[in-house]
Amino acid sequence: MRAAVRARRTPLVGLLAATGLSLAGNAITAIVVPIYVLQSTGSVLATGAAGIAATAPMIIGGVFGGVLVDRLGFRRAALLADVASGVTVIAIPVLAAVIALPFWALLALVFVSGLLDTPGDTAKRSLVPDLVQLAGARLSRVTGAESAISRTATMVGASAAALTIAWLGPLNAMVLDAATFAASALLVLLFVPKGRSRDHAVSDVTSFWSELTDGIRFLTSTPAIRNVVLLVVVTNLIDAAGMTVIKPVYASAVSDDGTLFGLMVAIFAAGALTGAALYGWFGHRLPRRPTFVVCFLLAGAPPYLAMASGLAIPALLVVFALAGLAAGSINPLISTVMFELIPRTMRARVLGALTTGVSVGMPLGSFVGGVAIAQVGLIATCLIAASVYAFATLTPLLGRSWRTLDSPVRRPDRAVRS
Repeated sequence: MRAAVRARRTPLVGLLAATGLSLAGNAITAIVVPIYVLQSTGSVLATGAAGIAATAPMIIGGVFGGVLVDRLGFRRAALLADVASGVTVIAIPVLAAVIALPFWALLALVFVSGLLDTPGDTAKRSLVPDLVQLAGARLSRVTGAESAISRTATMVGASAAALTIAWLGPLNAMVLDAATFAASALLVLLFVPKGRSRDHAVSDVTSFWSELTDGIRFLTSTPAIRNVVLLVVVTNLIDAAGMTVIKPVYASAVSDDGTLFGLMVAIFAAGALTGAALYGWFGHRLPRRPTFVVCFLLAGAPPYLAMASGLAIPALLVVFALAGLAAGSINPLISTVMFELIPRTMRARVLGALTTGVSVGMPLGSFVGGVAIAQVGLIATCLIAASVYAFATLTPLLGRSWRTLDSPVRRPDRAVRS
């Protein structure tokens, strides 16, 4: 009996491990590429161009990649994305060692690698409900574990990148990056069963654009999904401003070398990891909409209020830790609802469109944050960010369209315990 249970759960464990490795690889890329460009060119503008080449494809890949994932099948798309990402990443140090890698070629490789990341992540996420059902597990616990793994992978990947760059240089760090994608592909190949990889008959008779439109239409016409996207667009815009402008400026003003910024991020991430683990443990027992509102409210506004009020650094870090603890429940709760609502036949394209939707405002957030600090100052910007965040996160308490969040409609192709 135990052997049978273990056999049913092995594919899910393998997928979660593969997800962690690929996300760690993405974190390594995010750290290594700008440092390599800055060291090799000495140009801040070139570094900014590389940043755009790395982030813009995520939006494109989210919209169009989801349809391709649905057409190819989740497992096959996950394999192809990992292999292709690994090849594009390893090509950078190889070509740099063999020839003088032109800057345009570097940008092209970074762009292609970023273009594949979102579809690959979408494919792995799309596999989760099927493997949860196979394992007989509780969906909310698995999404909590998935979120915890995601946050851990990001922290580990960033730390590994920093250490490898310091010891071996950025080019060798890219070799480690490529190895994570290779290991992820191997785990998917060995442990994730083929299953219903091409059960989407509609994709053989419907045009690409029709399938893309169907996914976007489903997203915009399903109240719970549409509302979550609109809310997260606003909060991600503020978070982008906070991460790229507000918090670094605050840390530089409070500490001589700005190291407080790294400590703030690390403390928040540790709290979020704990929160995700706790949600996976008993989150299914909590009422969804109140949990969503309370956690979002505590995760968003307090850090900005703490910075604006000039709290002592120990008290400030406590606020960041508690905010991270609250934030840990948000993503697994959203994932649980999404998996319950989205039909399997369009899962990848809806998840891809959702990823694009919630990311589209982030570049604007960085710009707005910089302009706001220049015009009204740091404290006023923090207060504005906290006020907008609080108002946005209270909107789920209003209107009937949010009620689906409490008890999502069960799709006929879903039979997973939530």
